[in-house]
Amino acid sequence: MKKLLLGVAIAALMSSSALAAKVGVSMAKFDDNFLTVLRNGMIEQAKAMDGVELQVEDAQNDVAKQLDQIKNFVASGVDAIIVNPVDTSATQAMSDAAAAAKVPLVYVNREPVNVDTLPDSQAFVASNEADSGTLETKEVCRLFTEAGKKEANVYVIMGELSNQAAVMRTKDIDDVIATPECSFIKIIDKQTSNWNRDEAQNLMTNWLSTGKPFDGVIANNDESAIGAIQAMKAGNIDMKSVVVGGVDATQDALAAMQAGDLDVTVFQDAAGQGAGALDAALKLSKGEKVEKKVYVPFQLVTPANIDKFLKKN
Repeated sequence: MKKLLLGVAIAALMSSSALAAKVGVSMAKFDDNFLTVLRNGMIEQAKAMDGVELQVEDAQNDVAKQLDQIKNFVASGVDAIIVNPVDTSATQAMSDAAAAAKVPLVYVNREPVNVDTLPDSQAFVASNEADSGTLETKEVCRLFTEAGKKEANVYVIMGELSNQAAVMRTKDIDDVIATPECSFIKIIDKQTSNWNRDEAQNLMTNWLSTGKPFDGVIANNDESAIGAIQAMKAGNIDMKSVVVGGVDATQDALAAMQAGDLDVTVFQDAAGQGAGALDAALKLSKGEKVEKKVYVPFQLVTPANIDKFLKKN
């Protein structure tokens, strides 16, 4: 069963908790704009609650290090564990370690490969990736249609291929382009930037060097979209002549949108996900039942409604 919760509602619910609890948090990496917002949101939420202590660790994008962190959390006697997985295909061992020790575990933001077989003491809190790339690509399609395009060539920049979000967002793009109303869009090439701005900039620079005409870039995340924008501006591309989309609605992305460089992004509620994960972890530590999948809705962000999102992520 899936449950939709708004971040505001989660935060309001959590503020009433007075449970004394220690929660271990393993983040895939600290050096990521969106994950930093998520992590800081959890930390601030915990500070506002009586008796809730977070021990937050950086897995540095290392699967083995993350598994060791989970085992160390168990050994130190935490009441619950929150994991933002490095590799979503490597989560079974993490679930097994926590279940064997009877310590509740909540995955946040990135969907674990074993999401449909999680034990009663484990849950997943995120946003439904079936919506992220879909909202993004539908808006890109609408903008092309509004501009009178009968054919549109685009590049697709993917996230880490080991990450379920990257796989799903790319599938979303393909699915939208397969619809009759958007079938005029053609993907010239798709490659990964590993969610990274610098890698996306290098990738876009290489694409520009081929001299192939293109009409837009659809990126799996904002950092990749920004990297592509930087390469295009360095190559003297008129940003009004291309459509660029991303996902996350980070502060840097919103600044790029205000500057007229980014055309669409999708708000992923980092604070809402963090609050939801902490709420689920605390409930599980008290023996309460929670939904296996808690979804915080994605929201489309365009220049027309950007004011609603400027102070969020």
